[in-house]
Amino acid sequence: MSAFAGGTSRSGDEEKPAEPVTADVQRQLERILASPELRRSSRLADFLAYVVEETLEGRQERIKAYSIGIEVFGRDGTFDPQLDPVVRIEAGRLRRELEHYYLATGRDDAIGIEIPKGGYVPHFFYRAQVSLRGEPEATVPLPAPAAPPGAAEGDRQHWRWAVTGAVIACLFALVWLGTRLERAESAASAAAAAQPSILVLPFADLGGKDIALRAAAISDELVARLVRFREVTVVAPEGAGPSDPARWPAARYLLDGSVRADDTRLRVTARLVERTSGTMLWSDIYDIDPKAPDTITLEEDIASRVATAVAQPYGVLFRSVERARDDRSPPQMSDSYQCALQFYEYRSVLSAELHAKVRACLRRGVATTPGNATAWAMLSYAYLDEDRFGFNPVARPPPVGRAIEAAQRAIQLDPANVRALQAMMTARFFNREPQAALQYGEQAYRLNPDDTELLGEYGSRLMQAGEHARGMAMMEEALARNPGTTGLYSGLLALGAYLDGDDARALVLIRRADLQRFPIYHFVATLIYARNGRAEEAAASRATFLKMRPAFFAQFEVELNKRNFNAADRAKIIADAAEAGFEVPARLHDARAY
Repeated sequence: MSAFAGGTSRSGDEEKPAEPVTADVQRQLERILASPELRRSSRLADFLAYVVEETLEGRQERIKAYSIGIEVFGRDGTFDPQLDPVVRIEAGRLRRELEHYYLATGRDDAIGIEIPKGGYVPHFFYRAQVSLRGEPEATVPLPAPAAPPGAAEGDRQHWRWAVTGAVIACLFALVWLGTRLERAESAASAAAAAQPSILVLPFADLGGKDIALRAAAISDELVARLVRFREVTVVAPEGAGPSDPARWPAARYLLDGSVRADDTRLRVTARLVERTSGTMLWSDIYDIDPKAPDTITLEEDIASRVATAVAQPYGVLFRSVERARDDRSPPQMSDSYQCALQFYEYRSVLSAELHAKVRACLRRGVATTPGNATAWAMLSYAYLDEDRFGFNPVARPPPVGRAIEAAQRAIQLDPANVRALQAMMTARFFNREPQAALQYGEQAYRLNPDDTELLGEYGSRLMQAGEHARGMAMMEEALARNPGTTGLYSGLLALGAYLDGDDARALVLIRRADLQRFPIYHFVATLIYARNGRAEEAAASRATFLKMRPAFFAQFEVELNKRNFNAADRAKIIADAAEAGFEVPARLHDARAY
């Protein structure tokens, strides 16, 4: 007997299943397996089918990493999940694909299937506000009240006018709602037109066994990953391939590639071209061993690397547009995208002067294009930096409150916008809501794990909240995939290594940090030098920091609170700051109180 044969719960006189019955779960599984999200990866489809079917048969206890590795991924009896992380990696991918499925193809599905973290046994449930058949539940109209005996004709006339007025009011409401929806759609379209567009062509088959299938798979995966970057618009040809340029959609940039193979390797080449001038902006080559057991994972990794290189903030496309900005006339580049370029320039410089310009530009942008979710997210950061960096502060309303409101507006406009979720994560974090902040960060990470801007920021928040290992791993990945952020993330990694007790590594990392643009790193450097017995360097860093931030220790407790350090990390910082020669306030000097 299946464990999911379906219990019941009573509501009034109607009995409803407490959880979906087996037949309904099986139909939902078939629907998911037939979706675009799962069709492009047979490994994930097999993974999902295996765990769902085992659960429906009541064999949940068998669903372990070892059995999945053997039954789904074809590993032999020597498989060790601790040494071979294939199950853990694919489970993470499957969770993200399921989430994407329910955000898109399956948004109206009545039954949910998820795989909670910490295990591989799926959970089946009825999704809120969706009926089992995907139709609104029927309602029984109430009878109209009977007129009292002998009611006057005037009363009946009054009822007729009341009903007529109600109908007119409903019509006005519908017209108003339609106008608002039309305006919102127009605003969203304007926001999309305000940013660079990329035409993605199917990768060409240049010969070899099964190359056409592989080329199509890489192309599909690449498009799926690119659309997660909301700073670009992704378009694709319909009904025409690379041989018919006349029918290609309009776009300023072209991304295409090729796939070929011989007996020893499968080579994938990708390139980005500026279509007007024909200038080659970027190209890269990736090789795969065609005999490798995980070629699908390798192909998906290539799509991830291409998408990250091209579309991420500070990536190829951003640098190309930035270089062309001064030479381009206003009609060729929208004000909204000018603001976006200024925003990322500001993020790399962090100056009060540029902050004022960016904030003003973004305010104008959201006024003229209120449907641009990414612009609202960037404005959230501009508001927040009034508080955390002291740039051009406006006291009322409080900066953090304005930052949260702007991030909330961005999420309402586009719930799957990673930059909006990232902005909310950061605003909540500095509002001393670390748990809520990390939930937004995790949601953004599931939507686009290729976004190095998010990886670095989310990793830094995890590290500061006490999850040192995971946070540092994310920052290291961001640094490896986007070396342009070395100065920022090296300092954060140095802080993480210091908090984790790895003083030698912290010393190496702090020497790579950008100490001029981020004065707080002089404080971190002082602690690290002192821990490593480098008294002269510690003294020099201490003097430099106090010159740059003379009032820091007058509000030391506030500074610690802003960063949401856990009790152990907080105590370590306080104690080591006193040991390094800083004048720690007396009330904080006894670190054992924390």
